[in-house]
Amino acid sequence: MAAIAYTVAFDGVEARLVEVQCSVSPGLPGFGIVGLPDKSVSEARERVKAAFGALSIAMPSRRVTVNMSPADLPKEGSHFDLPIALAVLAALEIVPAEALERVVALGELALDGRLSPVAGALPAAMAAAGDGRALLVPRVCGAEAAWVGAVPVFAPRTLREAVDHLTDRAPLARAAPGELAETVFEADLSEVKGQERARRALEIAAAGRHHLLMVGPPGASKSMLATRLPGILPPLTPPEALETSIIHSVAGLLAEGGISRMAPFRQPHHTASMAAMVGGGRNARPGQASLAHNGVLFLDELPEFERRVIDALREPIETGEIHVSRANAHIRYPARFLLVAAANPCRCGEIADAARACSKAPRCGSDYLGRISGPMMDRFDLRIEVPQVAIEDLGLPATGESSASVAARVAEARAVQARRFAGHPAARVNADASGRLLEEIAPLDSECRTLLVLAAERLGLTPRGYHRILRSARTIADLDGSPVIRQPHLAEALSYRLPFGRPD
Repeated sequence: MAAIAYTVAFDGVEARLVEVQCSVSPGLPGFGIVGLPDKSVSEARERVKAAFGALSIAMPSRRVTVNMSPADLPKEGSHFDLPIALAVLAALEIVPAEALERVVALGELALDGRLSPVAGALPAAMAAAGDGRALLVPRVCGAEAAWVGAVPVFAPRTLREAVDHLTDRAPLARAAPGELAETVFEADLSEVKGQERARRALEIAAAGRHHLLMVGPPGASKSMLATRLPGILPPLTPPEALETSIIHSVAGLLAEGGISRMAPFRQPHHTASMAAMVGGGRNARPGQASLAHNGVLFLDELPEFERRVIDALREPIETGEIHVSRANAHIRYPARFLLVAAANPCRCGEIADAARACSKAPRCGSDYLGRISGPMMDRFDLRIEVPQVAIEDLGLPATGESSASVAARVAEARAVQARRFAGHPAARVNADASGRLLEEIAPLDSECRTLLVLAAERLGLTPRGYHRILRSARTIADLDGSPVIRQPHLAEALSYRLPFGRPD
């Protein structure tokens, strides 16, 4: 007799429906799994056997074959345990076959029959909703999956509870969504002494999602500034929160089913590998760039990163996506992030102090920052020098604005951009504007255009750099409440593109 259960396989952040077909036929006793399973799926037969033993269910003395269709889709992960077990139980007429027609199941089986949590419950719930089925997941994953309100979610603790639910002996109540996770940032911009120019650049970066590079000596507050950036970013919109949570769900990072509207902040170490940064590895998991989607990716000590790892970010900066190519699959992950990077001016960081600089100065500075490729450097909209704060100033009271004050201006500028791009789904903020759209939203009068052309010739701007200055100027005008770009807005945007070491 044959039976079918339903589950999903993950293709990036997309969950694709998979049929788990089970046939019990005459022949030598055995338990085989086919359909392009990886090792963790092949090992499911041992976990299923042990879980059946815990339920006092004996495997039949016949040939049990499980096929997962489509057979050419790779099956990876331990979440196939539960649907395999249910398909076998249906083939043995312990669970009604028609009951499995109405659900999508996923979960890992412990040897005593408990259901362990798995990654990807949120995209699985979306796939089940799209196919008109309910979702059966482990208890720990129920709150996460229940955020997709269009699908009934049932969350048993054990395989026995799942069987009792499907046989109507003890139906389960629908799972409730988890708590909306609220993160309160105690770090405030008002704690930063001095650094008015850097604070202003941080505000512009947050308002228009402009990539920012800060260069300065050790201890100049570069990291301190960057870690306060989430406190001035507006909350994620519901669609953005769902997009981000799906990626974190696939990566298994959603804690207790909570979804947050706080923009993510990712800070990988400079020893991060290519797979850790852009995704890949054994199961092609999302990397730091995708985990920072709709948030901030902070790269401290940027020149210390491996060059090819940094350059791998060039494409997602432009497209907002990362494509992980494997021998048998091509996986796409969203990766639209705000890149903030910090670097010392040279390896020792003392190039500005003639008394303390090494004997290789000033060449050591150009060699050190030269580790950042020209195309990558060109992708930073804002490039600023962060000077050292005088020791005597550290004891003075903080005079800068609080994060709440800056966040209010950023929110107003973002609201202006939301109205501006209402008819353009591909753009959300000024940094997303394409060349043609940019000409519509950032027209220049003759004086501004003359200034920009002269500056482009002097600075040797590329077309990309030209457009990035226009986007930055548009954001500065939004912060100023101006419907058009004026000369002061353009001049300020140009000041953030000057080569390092050149006086403003």
